[in-house]
Amino acid sequence: MAGSIAASPGVFITPSSVKATLPTNYITNFNFLSQYLPDTYEQEFERYGNRSIASFLRMVGAELPSNSDKIMWSEQGRLHTKYTACTFGVAAAGVQTITLAGGAICNFRAGQTVFLSSEQVSTESFKAVIFSVGTSSFVVHHYANVGATTFSAATTTITVFVYGSEFSKGTAGMSGSNESKDDFFDNKPIIIKDKYEVAGSDMAQVGWVEVTTENGANGYLWYIKSEHETRLRFEDYLEMAMVEGVPAAASSAALSTLSPSASFAPGAATNGTTAAGTMGMFNAIETRGNIWSGGNPTALSDFDAIVQRLDKQGAIAENALFLNRQFSFDIDDMLAAQNSYGAGGTSFGLFDNSEEMALNLGFSGFKRGYEFYKTDWKYLNDATLRGGLVGGNVNGVLVPAGTINVYDQVLGKNARRPFLHVRYRASETEDRRYKTWMTGSAGGASTSDEDKMSVHFLSERALCTLGANNFFIFK
Repeated sequence: MAGSIAASPGVFITPSSVKATLPTNYITNFNFLSQYLPDTYEQEFERYGNRSIASFLRMVGAELPSNSDKIMWSEQGRLHTKYTACTFGVAAAGVQTITLAGGAICNFRAGQTVFLSSEQVSTESFKAVIFSVGTSSFVVHHYANVGATTFSAATTTITVFVYGSEFSKGTAGMSGSNESKDDFFDNKPIIIKDKYEVAGSDMAQVGWVEVTTENGANGYLWYIKSEHETRLRFEDYLEMAMVEGVPAAASSAALSTLSPSASFAPGAATNGTTAAGTMGMFNAIETRGNIWSGGNPTALSDFDAIVQRLDKQGAIAENALFLNRQFSFDIDDMLAAQNSYGAGGTSFGLFDNSEEMALNLGFSGFKRGYEFYKTDWKYLNDATLRGGLVGGNVNGVLVPAGTINVYDQVLGKNARRPFLHVRYRASETEDRRYKTWMTGSAGGASTSDEDKMSVHFLSERALCTLGANNFFIFK
């Protein structure tokens, strides 16, 4: 019988960052009358390693300035048009009327040749030339013999696309023309803030524990640790807000002015403003991209379906998979199973295995139609964030590599941009990418008579997810 991990003691996720001084943050045993002194370790032990999760957008995106409350861009439409769910009349003498679904406007033109395909019967398809075009319908003349151009009763709807044109000698040119179609998208930046404050007296308090943080700050002053952890936490928020952000719905409470009410305790903090939200990466993919749900894709046939969907989108040759731990293991197991010698022993990855050689049981990528590069995303594994969630969990995302050509409304011209990039507010006099400043009368600040130092953090930014139809989210 397979073993299991005991439920207790479990993962400790009680916050260590608190607003007040608590016994859990400081040593309380200062009994110097004892004849025995403890053997103490001065330096803090970093039991959770690097706790910051900010890295994803630095790897896949870029940061560009913007000077507007709205960021707009346009993305290319399809080059060709295909109509689905079309209905049809009787093919009398090889002439047939095709009607578009939902009263769509027809952009086909007389003289174009079309392919008609049944959506129910795989063996039924015809080719014809368009004779005339109406607002939401068109009439075709079949190339097949009269009487052999009727769909069976099993066919109720058809798909139609143009594959060329044909005209008689001496006739006039093509009637009408088609305009290029662009899809326009926009997003708005949000203002992200944080603050750390410490009293002047506490800044002069020296402890016996040498503190350290992920960015190298160290010393025997506890406020240094708290200030730097606030900074690290704010940098994580900058990324998480771009990933998790959602626009406020039209009737949401977030759009209402937030102000104190009877339900608030005296002195409770409110931001006093509306919160319109912003479209983060997850929301953009769920709205305009591709969603895989119901379990991780764990077989090659699953990735075949993913590749076939990508074929219908932008057909980007290289893609990066950012996954949680379980999804990463699932892909490793799937790829390992492709080794014909795997049942009798492990041979994949190393051609000269020995008992003294480290065995690599993981894969960094694979090629199946397109190239997929796999990496773990710490944000999806962190126990204090998305790690271990049940409701609304995300197991991974597929992000296309490279750049895309879009029309930048601010620059007024076409520009190459990464599929994912951050736009922050900036002008000649104000740069809001990452602002930090101090107020108070301690720690070098001299802006007020308050006996404390306040360190403020602010950024105003939005994420642009270009070509979201090329992304996948795995839920």
